[in-house]
Amino acid sequence: MAASAQAQIGAYVNPVFNRIDNSTPDTGPFAFLGDGVTSRTFGGLDFGGYYNITQGAGAKLGVDLRDTIVHANNASLNTFAVAARIEAPPLMHGLRPYAQLSVGAARSKAPQSSVHTTRGAFGGFVGLDLPLNPHVDFRIVELGYGGVTTTNSYIYGGATPIGSSTQISVSSGLVFRFRVPGLPKKEKLPSY
Repeated sequence: MAASAQAQIGAYVNPVFNRIDNSTPDTGPFAFLGDGVTSRTFGGLDFGGYYNITQGAGAKLGVDLRDTIVHANNASLNTFAVAARIEAPPLMHGLRPYAQLSVGAARSKAPQSSVHTTRGAFGGFVGLDLPLNPHVDFRIVELGYGGVTTTNSYIYGGATPIGSSTQISVSSGLVFRFRVPGLPKKEKLPSY
């Protein structure tokens, strides 16, 4: 049986909650999580898009670009990341699981300072999308885990190394899919 697929991109803007943890408490005006605090929950928006490079009935390989902006306690974190993405073939009811690994840069500002610091970030994400119609999916859940170096006192001359913070993220929302202009509308795959 021959399978066909439309070349499409997906775009999303979803609420996100990040739990950011440090193993070492920081103090002073550059303490990102707050003076002496080692954990805090941030809220904001996760927006971006993906494109599956491979098409067809099997697993799809693609790329994802995203920008995540979160705030808490007057601190802010803006992370831009590029990810390699794999989407599994649809399961029952059309559910589409996916996973991705990302690298990028994060710009952070501590609550008591106007200084912004940019450092590297990495993450891994897994999620589950449910098609509602040919152009809209419900992103049931996306879970993420990663690391980011935020603004801290050690970067600005403090005595205690703070190290990278861990991030655990949870997101849900809608994904809008569109046909990519200039690409073939349908691609025939050989039947075996």
